Amino acid sequence: MARERPRLPPSSQYITPAGERRLRDELDHLWRVERPHVTQAVQEAAAMGDRSENAEYIYGKRRLREIDRRVRFLRKRLDGMVVVGSPPSRSDRVFFAAWVELSENDQLLHWHRIVGPDEFDHDPRYVSMDSPLGKALLGKSLDQTVELKTPQGIRNLTIERIHYGDAPPP
Repeated sequence: MARERPRLPPSSQYITPAGERRLRDELDHLWRVERPHVTQAVQEAAAMGDRSENAEYIYGKRRLREIDRRVRFLRKRLDGMVVVGSPPSRSDRVFFAAWVELSENDQLLHWHRIVGPDEFDHDPRYVSMDSPLGKALLGKSLDQTVELKTPQGIRNLTIERIHYGDAPPP
């Protein structure tokens, strides 16, 4: 009996131009460099004879399946993406791709950038728009306080500055 994976909730389809470029570069590298290299290694391993005990062949085939799975995922994901490249008309509110400086108890914290779920792991300052912090910040304006529920308790964060661009202001 096959085991089914639980369905994940659909993630947001928004991505920054830099995030899209990274995903396209990964797809291109997997398809043009990695897959041909692994395919060649599998062919060489297959030519050695008995495939049932040939570790290079077995692991090469496994790596090919992993690459093909990732390629399918990236192609499907990129087809449905909405690239957000221009800032919104209202720069005094937090929208997708905004850099937000937060404070807690009058102490400045760090800058955070609201990004899509496919790119939040590229920088420790990036926060997914689907995360609790991202959801709490979206649509809020300057000097507004947001309540964030964490395992340690409720945190009240105040939006000090909002900036749109590729990097936060100094």
